[in-house]
Amino acid sequence: MNEIDTETTSGANRQPRLELGYSGTRTAKVVGISYRQLDYWARTDLIRPSLSDASGSGSRRKYSYNDLLELKAIKKLLDAGIKLEQVRKVFSYLREHVTTDIASAHIVIDGGSVMLCEGDQLVDVLRNGQGVLNVLSLGGVRNELEEALESTTSEASDSLVERRIG
Repeated sequence: MNEIDTETTSGANRQPRLELGYSGTRTAKVVGISYRQLDYWARTDLIRPSLSDASGSGSRRKYSYNDLLELKAIKKLLDAGIKLEQVRKVFSYLREHVTTDIASAHIVIDGGSVMLCEGDQLVDVLRNGQGVLNVLSLGGVRNELEEALESTTSEASDSLVERRIG
């Protein structure tokens, strides 16, 4: 599996460059963690490199772009005060329930709780989906209001026409 990356090669022209993955050292630097931390997370199965895992002395791990996205999200959760064991639960839940790209997920962090926004619901991922809260989309409320105004305006104009005729 190869990753496509763009890199400026001449002026403003961006040309795709075939990327065969990211080394552990580069991954740690890009994500903003230590190599030791990255190694620990791989050895404890928090996130394993999807392109090439370590398979003995001298072998190198290769991380994909999506691996980097997950690692960055993990770091953000840790930076927000979520404990590592809870982060493990969050990502276990996400991997099981988010069928699209993980970057499309919306996570809400409130103190020690982590919720996944699924449509119009907030699901507490640390309680295995319990504690569902409804999310009120004000854009949706506006759309409903506009539709109601249009239908009442047309009804009002229809009854006005009937009164004039009758």
